[in-house]
Amino acid sequence: MKDRPSKPKFSSPCHCLNIRRASRAVTQFYEKVLEPSGLKVTQYSLLRNLELVESVAMSVLAKTMRIDRTTLNRNLKPLLKAGLVTVKAGEDSRSRQAMLTEAGHDALVNALVLWDRAQASLEDYLGKAELASLEKSLSKLEVLLL
Repeated sequence: MKDRPSKPKFSSPCHCLNIRRASRAVTQFYEKVLEPSGLKVTQYSLLRNLELVESVAMSVLAKTMRIDRTTLNRNLKPLLKAGLVTVKAGEDSRSRQAMLTEAGHDALVNALVLWDRAQASLEDYLGKAELASLEKSLSKLEVLLL
């Protein structure tokens, strides 16, 4: 990130547009860094969440990740197909449990080095204080509809 210009682009008078542009840029940056792992940002995040639990109900996983179940199912499909995640019947016939496979764990370990590199680059680019301030603001924005 050091070779990027440090001068910000012109902002829009629309706060929403500015936040969306920044979100897309950050996502694209992380996708590029993660590319050698074969994982997308959404897939990496899902695997990291599954790493924290042995097995989790789909509804709990969706709530933890703050996404709806439809989005969770869509994001799980390529991971299931690649054998990185498995989904089994839950305690009752209506629930399903997701869990990381050994291949999923290995993919996550390989991607972690790249993720750490992206994290460090972003911290170097913004600086610790500015990044902390940004994260505080983003946390405040997350609760707009709650």
